[in-house]
Amino acid sequence: MYVRLIIYLALALGIHCISITVTVIVPSNHCIRCNMEGESRGTNRHHKRTNSLDQFADPFSTAEIYYGPETNPSQRNDKGLNRVRTMSVIGNSSPFKLEDYANLSIRRRGSEDDSFRSTRGRRMFFIEDVDTTLEQLLNREDTDKNFQITIEDTGPKTIRIGTANSNGYKNVSIWGNYVLSNLLQELTLAKSFGRKQIVLDEARLNENPVNRLERLIETQFWKSLTRRIDLYNVAKIASDNKIDTPAAKVPRIYVPYNCPDQYEFYIQASQVNPTSNLDVEYLPKDITPEYVKSINDRPGLLALAMEKHMNPATGEEVMFSYPYAVPGGRFNELYGWDSYLMALGLLNSNKADVARGMVEHFIFEIEHYGKILNANRSYYLCRSQPPFLTDMALKVFEKMGGRNNQDAISLLKRSFAAAIKEYKTVWMASPRLDDETGLSCYHPDGLGIPPETEPGHFDGLLTAYAQKYNVTIPQFRKMYNDGEIEEPELDEYFLHDRAVRESGHDTTYRLDGVCGHLATVDLNSLLYKYEVDIAEHIQQFHDDDFVDLLGEHSDSRYWKTQALKRKGRMAKYLWDEETGFFYDYHIKFKERMTYESATTFWALWAGLATDEQAVSMVTKALPKLEMLGGLVSCSEKSRGEVSIDRPTRQWDYPFGWAPHQILAWEGLHRYGFRGETKRLAYRWLFLMTKAFVDYNGIVVEKYDVTRGTDPHRVEAEYGNQGADFKGVATEGFGWVNSSYVLGLKYMDTHARRALASCISPDSFFANLKPEQRETYAL
Repeated sequence: MYVRLIIYLALALGIHCISITVTVIVPSNHCIRCNMEGESRGTNRHHKRTNSLDQFADPFSTAEIYYGPETNPSQRNDKGLNRVRTMSVIGNSSPFKLEDYANLSIRRRGSEDDSFRSTRGRRMFFIEDVDTTLEQLLNREDTDKNFQITIEDTGPKTIRIGTANSNGYKNVSIWGNYVLSNLLQELTLAKSFGRKQIVLDEARLNENPVNRLERLIETQFWKSLTRRIDLYNVAKIASDNKIDTPAAKVPRIYVPYNCPDQYEFYIQASQVNPTSNLDVEYLPKDITPEYVKSINDRPGLLALAMEKHMNPATGEEVMFSYPYAVPGGRFNELYGWDSYLMALGLLNSNKADVARGMVEHFIFEIEHYGKILNANRSYYLCRSQPPFLTDMALKVFEKMGGRNNQDAISLLKRSFAAAIKEYKTVWMASPRLDDETGLSCYHPDGLGIPPETEPGHFDGLLTAYAQKYNVTIPQFRKMYNDGEIEEPELDEYFLHDRAVRESGHDTTYRLDGVCGHLATVDLNSLLYKYEVDIAEHIQQFHDDDFVDLLGEHSDSRYWKTQALKRKGRMAKYLWDEETGFFYDYHIKFKERMTYESATTFWALWAGLATDEQAVSMVTKALPKLEMLGGLVSCSEKSRGEVSIDRPTRQWDYPFGWAPHQILAWEGLHRYGFRGETKRLAYRWLFLMTKAFVDYNGIVVEKYDVTRGTDPHRVEAEYGNQGADFKGVATEGFGWVNSSYVLGLKYMDTHARRALASCISPDSFFANLKPEQRETYAL
């Protein structure tokens, strides 16, 4: 046993006092009698001397913990002390910081504020008044008055705040856009938790931006985007601001005709909170386009899968929905392909319960609504979205433990049964199936003008028709929707418009006015993946003999044959060897389109391309779509010129989207193009990190991949979801969150450091060593 005595002499009130601290170090296989002998005898002893930073052992804990009641300075119980104690330099560090002092010799006790530690950016700050500091910060730095601190603000980029060891008496300066914007975010969070005072670790302000964004996605963004319907929140979740009619202002939920337990549940919810005015209605057994159009002026949320649990306190059965994630922004529902892409990120962040919940909801939707819906709102009842259920179920199955978990096996079997039903009744049935080519199109049912679009979205189109009938646009809209007039050209336009929305790519000139007649590479790649997955599933889990929900028998050979047929048809109708693209095919004009789109790489993701086709895509197609910040949605040549009469569309050049990045990464990696994968991932992550650092922690729906200064700024229809926040971004955007945590898997330490320093792709790649360049396929 080694004992070290450190004796400090202090002069207090003219009396010499001696304070003795005993540090005892023993081997791990020895122990010390608890509380020492004096305490065991019942003698009085002072309370344990506490470290002023003990409560902040982890400066990167979640906001709920960091700004929770346990860390509130105004609620400290310090046995009469009313200030933060100034502890020794060695004793005031969180455990993870002690390595800096491991070899220090005994030295004079000193205040933290003038210590070695202060020079290392590890200070603690005391914000005596959160509201006042927040107001002062915004007045000084937010010069454009948008409640964000960005590189476009022209403030002094510095502020003085109090130190924790001086209890706020001594001030120090912090500076820089990134640090100040993080301070704004932390103060906003603290205020949201009702905090008037905080002790703030500087490490939280100058945190590595890659680590910070990754941390926020995993601990904050996913939580903010997660929903779970219960008796008390259903009215809030059912509220919708997309449609502006008197009836739309009433929260409403539609329940399948054969779910009486859910109907009773929602009736009970309306009674528990009568002021919510929740309206509960049954859906008819047969949901027709005519019925859907008839309720467009009184839209509502569509019921989802529920689970039942026993309340241990009351012994009563309690119902609530499985958890699910929403994209964010104005999209506050369970969406189709968004959910798959979010599930990838959720699983990577160990949130399998939410990903599993979304699979349960899709099974429910197929059973009760006939398809995986665009989203669970009544006006989406006729539309689906790109089908990813088989791959989504497989990934959740593996995360749940695979064959070692009977619950996971049950989920997988139910998922595939539902997917097969949707495959046969939706994607391989009229009007989506083209009998001549054997390929499928996005072609939903529906009548009238899509009601959920933003006000004025179709005014340019409808103006001429309103003038033709000498009525206003709102009057013409009503006349057309009510069937009082017939306009075949307008019918054709909205057929394709609904198809574009079903494709998830709303909008793009690639699909504009033709989508319902296109056998697209994206949809048919996904259906090929369905066929391959189903074949393997039947072989492994059903002894190669499966009876589906329609009562039809099939085996793995049947599904493998379907996959081979589709692969051959896509090679015949969609593949172009000269350009290295899979294009879309127009089933009416019987011609291959030439629109160069990033969806060509979905063929790699699905595994249907040959090795030769993959090489051709990488050497010919990729150079046309690879930009500063990753893959662009389409080539500038294909988009064509834009003007006032032909404005930019959000799924076209120069914008890049997370789904295209993620599927391309996985596809390229699958075919062995790991350098290209790593290079594209770095480009996209740079763009996200740069915007995050320079623009107050912003994470948005899409980015301009041709510009590195303000890539989040998008001038296209719908704007950019995720940009409209005050003080702090708490959600990011669903599939973009996924793209960041998934993209980081391809990054090594060197790349992560470069991203944290916001080194542009061109500079980063130019300064790589020869052997490093090879790893990026340069």
